Amino acid sequence: MNLLIEKKLADKKVNPTAMRMLVLDFLLGQHTATSLNDIEKGLKPADRVTIYRSLKTFEEKGLVHSIDDGTGTLKYAICLEACNTNEHHDLHVHFNCSKCKETFCLPDTKIPELILPANFSSTEMNLVVKGVCDKCAN
Repeated sequence: MNLLIEKKLADKKVNPTAMRMLVLDFLLGQHTATSLNDIEKGLKPADRVTIYRSLKTFEEKGLVHSIDDGTGTLKYAICLEACNTNEHHDLHVHFNCSKCKETFCLPDTKIPELILPANFSSTEMNLVVKGVCDKCAN
């Protein structure tokens, strides 16, 4: 497992420190987007600031993307392989379940193309659908 994590970090030109490897391993094991608080709890007694810095480095290098799901807490999820330092290719819908409070990436559900008025330019897009996930609906 460590070789896979080291390779993922090396592919994105990220120095494989012990903490970065732990954070990436933790994120790879998640099935939903995860908050800094949840990562910190999962990696106790790791330092919150070091985890945050790892997440910011991962985001800059195209390893993770952050999600503002409207809950007031940023969540983080693993990026698609095509993401890199220059741009993220994670323009997909995110789903926030109102029952379990989990946020899911829906990579097969793309954000529709938006036509902006003249002289408007976007720098990022975020589409969050709120409702009940399949597990909570059953």
